Amino acid sequence: MPNAITRLIIGGTIIMTAAFAATANAAESKLTIVNPPNLGDPAPNGYSTAVIVAPNARIAYISGQGGQDSTGGLSPDFATQVKQAYANLAAALEGIGARPDQVAKLTVYVVDHDMSKLGVLTQSVIEMFGANLPAQTLVPVPKLAIDPMLFEVEAVVVID
Repeated sequence: MPNAITRLIIGGTIIMTAAFAATANAAESKLTIVNPPNLGDPAPNGYSTAVIVAPNARIAYISGQGGQDSTGGLSPDFATQVKQAYANLAAALEGIGARPDQVAKLTVYVVDHDMSKLGVLTQSVIEMFGANLPAQTLVPVPKLAIDPMLFEVEAVVVID
């Protein structure tokens, strides 16, 4: 019985230490990325399984950003639109005083999605977010607000 009690105390201490470390990280960044090992690693595909937002954090919602340049022009090229849309998202983040590592969730809309587009999407997300990949949902759509639009990205942001 004493061995069982000792193991219980040690196990409880380890769990409390891990919980404290996770809480400390959440307090610093207001976001905790969770990728349960039994679901596989989503990082190579450019997203995280879940993101926990710390209590009392302020949330901002960024409307869908398309691939329009500063003059409103749209390239007919999917990859160019994706790159410009993420540049527009970065500008929107800067406009609210936020950084990419504060993005908790992305929703991306892709016109006529097929698997050939995933590489472009993944590369753009990893370039912008690095290891701090937000949760993400890809929604295939037949068209977007403006006929030449091929891509749109919206974001949920946690502001420190």
